[in-house]
Amino acid sequence: MVWPSVSAGEALAGLPIRRAVGDVRDPEAVAAAVAGCEGVYHCAARISTTARGHREIHAVNVLGTRNVLEAARQHGVRRVVVTGSFSATGPTPGRASTERDLHYPFGAHTPYTRSKVLVEHECCKAAAQGLEVVVAVSTAIIGPHDYVPSRMGRVLLDFAHGRLFAYMPGGFEFVSVQDLVEGHLLAMERGLSGHKYLLSTEFRTVEQMMDLYARATGRPKPRLRIPPPAMGALARLAEGPRSVLTPHREARFTPAAVRFLRSERRADCSLSREALGYRPTDISTAVEQAYRCFVDRGLVERRRAAMRTPRPTVRRGRDVGVGPR
Repeated sequence: MVWPSVSAGEALAGLPIRRAVGDVRDPEAVAAAVAGCEGVYHCAARISTTARGHREIHAVNVLGTRNVLEAARQHGVRRVVVTGSFSATGPTPGRASTERDLHYPFGAHTPYTRSKVLVEHECCKAAAQGLEVVVAVSTAIIGPHDYVPSRMGRVLLDFAHGRLFAYMPGGFEFVSVQDLVEGHLLAMERGLSGHKYLLSTEFRTVEQMMDLYARATGRPKPRLRIPPPAMGALARLAEGPRSVLTPHREARFTPAAVRFLRSERRADCSLSREALGYRPTDISTAVEQAYRCFVDRGLVERRRAAMRTPRPTVRRGRDVGVGPR
């Protein structure tokens, strides 16, 4: 799912791949794409922090995952790695969440979160039926080659263009796109079937992220800090009019997004480190690389670009990009 101005050709240009165009909701199209593959990375999802679009979200995320897993089983795929969401892992007040923490089903969850819980159920069912399947759990992604762009990418673009006038305190676990890709590769090679692994680079507060954006773009961070209760109230008030006036545009700050930031949830990646050999890098480099990529693509005027060259992070000689996670 891409913005109209972005073509699949731009995102996939130069990659040694065979393209199979289709929809994950179409079992036949998925089967045609999977045929002949030894391993499958299933990263497609419909992402939203609103309460709308639950039928499409369920169809794409849950039924689409079932189609991928069924096709993999039919075509004798060795292993499938499915991208999971940190929101489907249970909150643990007072400590960082681990893979063993169960989702609490009675909270105020978005359709997206509920769908990702069901995605994990589909993976467990497939594993019980003999398919090798591993869940690689993503936190908030940032990095280069963000062609949609993602929610974090749009915030960075707003910052770079001086359109971000305020922010709220809070924090979340962020993952560099390169770390996320590396985690998926390690899950394919070393993960145990039926297991999931949390992938994060580091926890950062919103204040710290604003500092990183300011350093990368050369722009000052917004002076206005809106208290979380006030931000939550504003998001709730804006939700109704926005759903009528701009129903197809995903809002930056929804009530659910405010809740995520206020929760300041942390992820314990000890299992990924010990079982997979996962070694996360740092978020500051990911922010610099994301901004430089936007500049190189002409989405930000070059005169606003910071003159520093970001420190490269090389992983196995692979080029990686950011997905809509």
